[in-house]
Amino acid sequence: MTKRGRPRNFDRSDTLQRAMQVFWAQGYDCTSMPDLVSAMKINSPSIYAAFGSKEKLFHEAVDLYSATEGGRIWAAMATQTTAQSAIKAMLKTSAEEFTQPNKPRGCLIVLGALHVQAGNETIRQALQQRRAQCITTVQSRLLQAVSDGELAEGPNWLEIATFYMAVQQGMSIQARDGATAKTLLKVADCAMAAWDGITSGT
Repeated sequence: MTKRGRPRNFDRSDTLQRAMQVFWAQGYDCTSMPDLVSAMKINSPSIYAAFGSKEKLFHEAVDLYSATEGGRIWAAMATQTTAQSAIKAMLKTSAEEFTQPNKPRGCLIVLGALHVQAGNETIRQALQQRRAQCITTVQSRLLQAVSDGELAEGPNWLEIATFYMAVQQGMSIQARDGATAKTLLKVADCAMAAWDGITSGT
């Protein structure tokens, strides 16, 4: 009969949430195993047994962030009936999510691995791909508005999607630097003030 391993005496989802907070605050390279042990409140053998490696743990943490913290941004966008209101909701929800009290500021997808040590390039590339997917999501929403007759043919919708995501990603950096939600909401308003000019097709 095969012997059963020792049962886990910790909540895996809770420890993953704690790991996400550390990676979000410090980034991948600046998060050490002692940092994770301290935050997750389990020892390193248990971390490896449950998650496999620091890199695999990071990927799971990013998945969790995308489904929860970041997911609220895209959910707000999806509930809107027009492209303009969708982009506005995305930016305004970002301003609020990036400046939540008692949580790391900014966005894990933007700030988690902008620069990495040798050997960790796959981490940077994984986040880069997620950021690219965000642009694609915005572009798809704009193209849907064209198909629905809401927006005119003519503008380069990839460029416009890239513009609005550049604003959103810049808001993440500003939040990390201490910008308030009020300040970032004003940034969102300024970006939306350009809407008619860049989407008119003229």
